[in-house]
Amino acid sequence: MAAIETVQRASGRGIWGWMFFDWAAQPFFTVVTTFIFGPYFASRMVSDPVMGQAAWAWGIAAAGLVIAVLSPILGSIADQTGPRKPWIACFAAIKITSLTLLWLAAPGSNVFMIVALFSLASVAAEFSTVFNDSMMPRLVPKSEIGRVSNIAWGLGYLGGMIALIFVILFMAGNPETGKTIIGLDPILGLDPKLGEDARATGPMSAGWYFLFILPMFFFTPDAAKGIPIGPAVRQGLSELKSTLAEARKRVGIFRFLVARMIYQDGVNALLTQGGVFAAAMFGWSITEIGIFGIILNVVAIFGCWIAARLDTALGSKAVVMIALVMLTVATAGIVSTGPGFTLLGLIQLSTVDSGGLFGTAAEKAYILYGLLIGLAFGPVQASSRSYMARSVTAAESGRYFGIYALSGRATSFLAPFLLATISWATDSARLGMAVIILFLGIGIAILIRTPYPADQPVE
Repeated sequence: MAAIETVQRASGRGIWGWMFFDWAAQPFFTVVTTFIFGPYFASRMVSDPVMGQAAWAWGIAAAGLVIAVLSPILGSIADQTGPRKPWIACFAAIKITSLTLLWLAAPGSNVFMIVALFSLASVAAEFSTVFNDSMMPRLVPKSEIGRVSNIAWGLGYLGGMIALIFVILFMAGNPETGKTIIGLDPILGLDPKLGEDARATGPMSAGWYFLFILPMFFFTPDAAKGIPIGPAVRQGLSELKSTLAEARKRVGIFRFLVARMIYQDGVNALLTQGGVFAAAMFGWSITEIGIFGIILNVVAIFGCWIAARLDTALGSKAVVMIALVMLTVATAGIVSTGPGFTLLGLIQLSTVDSGGLFGTAAEKAYILYGLLIGLAFGPVQASSRSYMARSVTAAESGRYFGIYALSGRATSFLAPFLLATISWATDSARLGMAVIILFLGIGIAILIRTPYPADQPVE
């Protein structure tokens, strides 16, 4: 069981600086990965939408494999060197450079190069998150961790939503008219026919990230300086081996990590592939996908606000369980919906298209399922983070959050790989997306029997 420790609360500026990391990081996931660049890549840069979705999923799988291997190693090394900020700065430079180069993703561009740049940005983003998350147990007492974590996650969705609204209003033009949804020419002369509106989201997200991680660097307290990098690498690698052995003996923590390994794989696949799936099925434009993303982010902010209260009242485990059930129901809904039907044909829908945004009944049904996803996908991740933070001490946070990142990525190549392979083999993106339900269900089954906090004895 983790030792009892007293954590002195950091200053308000320090806590807000830490929370602004989520604000800074989220546009990459919202605008690039899910709603704008990813669907553009699958539906327009690559000529075959099914192969485009498969290539995007394979890129995510490759990044997940690298993250799974290196995250616990870096976490253990960071515990020895002490400060987390130098590590965050290093990976921020890699992420910013990779995102900026996504501008090169013109239709017909080299698919491997663009997927490699996206995967590199994903790896750098995840490694930065490992070090930022490991700072949390030093900032506030454990009683406040759930509230702070969910507020930070909600702040991230707010940032992602603002960035997405900006893209929709001022950057995303209709390829036929060349105008944005409010009738303006895209800023900076961006040409929608060449995909420049989607391609520009890479450099935009890079600039946003650079600007808004600065409060964390300026105001958030960091760990004290440890040993030099050379000895830290040797000691960190040695400690990692003992930590993995120790984690297996701490049965509750081990069980939580296994559960998260499985359900987070499903959550990641749902977040990265949901927009791509809708774009391919309904032929949504960047504007429609972006508005769908805005709707989800508004709901996500509300979901995190509710979860911040529930996490304090009911505990992190209850919030995670509720969110996983909601995600399972929603995923079953979206994969069983298509033109003219939902729930695999049990409910027939009109195929009449009103001509406006989301003009068919099937599109409206998809959005309803999306609202359920919006309510749940923030809390499931924020409360998982607080679940872990409440289960370890500040002194061991780096190595355990490294393993936590491993648990979120150890099989993260598996769901995208299965999704991509089944989509390709069957020529059906719907069957590929159905794999997500399996991962969520298994995660729920394991989590039910996990103690809370996870360092408590297992009954």
